[in-house]
Amino acid sequence: MAYFIVDNLLYSRTFIPFPMAKTKYFFNPHSLRYEKVKTSIRAVITRIFGFLSASLVFGAIFFLLATKYFPSATERQLQRENMEYRTQFEFMGKRMDELSSTLMDLQKRDDKVYREVLGADPISETERESGFGGVDRYKKLRGYSNSDIMVEITRKLDIITKKVYVQSKSYDELFELAKNKELQIAGTPAIQPINNKDLTRVASGFGWRTDPFYHISELHPGIDFTAPMGTPIYATADGIVKNADFNTGGYGNHVVLSHGFGYQTLYGHMSRLGCRVGQKVKRGDLIGYVGSTGKSTGPHVHYEVIKNGNKIDPINYFFNDLTAADYEQMRKACSLTNQSFD
Repeated sequence: MAYFIVDNLLYSRTFIPFPMAKTKYFFNPHSLRYEKVKTSIRAVITRIFGFLSASLVFGAIFFLLATKYFPSATERQLQRENMEYRTQFEFMGKRMDELSSTLMDLQKRDDKVYREVLGADPISETERESGFGGVDRYKKLRGYSNSDIMVEITRKLDIITKKVYVQSKSYDELFELAKNKELQIAGTPAIQPINNKDLTRVASGFGWRTDPFYHISELHPGIDFTAPMGTPIYATADGIVKNADFNTGGYGNHVVLSHGFGYQTLYGHMSRLGCRVGQKVKRGDLIGYVGSTGKSTGPHVHYEVIKNGNKIDPINYFFNDLTAADYEQMRKACSLTNQSFD
């Protein structure tokens, strides 16, 4: 009920809503009747707009809550796929760590074994680790939900790829060194010039010995192997015949082989030559026969090993055809201070 004043008289205005009706009425004191309440278009529009606005706000709130706490079937599927991808990325990361560990073992074996055996310098850590700094090369991978693991996986892959490339180049280099090493091994004196079964004895070794002609102590630059006249003499390493003639300086009929890599061998006092200058020979090939030509006191072969122009003890170059016991026996015989055969 509402009260108002008309002509100094107090009137009451009563709105009577009819049951189950949206239309409202009020009592008009002038006409003394109930009249229908008229609603303006603006009021109607305002009410409609307010209702729609409230509906949109509550709808948005409901939608946000629903999508956050009640994902759709598609979202759940995408979430499962995302978790699977992340699990796969993590598995790849662990595999790359294992590959990196295996590659590190190969690098150590390369430096400590292969390169040391082949006489090559190890690859520096700077060369192996180069190329991983600088600008952010993974900028395009950032901004995603799994950016952290994607960047880490890609970084590991780049490091492994670089190290594999360096190791591959190292193996190429080692392959070439191995080929040269094979030639070097073949060209290194490694056997006796006389077969052990034909050998009578080792008459004199490398070192200071008494000259059989002048009876003075002088350096004996080789080893004298005594054997019956005409016993075959063999090349002790692969090489090319440099000299095959009579030497007036005391070697008599002698042969000099050039093996490369700084090595030469000399075989003196032959009865007959079995090769010619310029001929290629392999280790074990026949090059002459035991004799006593030149400055000699009996049938034997005087054998020398020359390295970079220096005559060295041949005792260190009999590792292919002697047992440990045979080698020890020869070493003792060569160490005796006695008279040489030439």
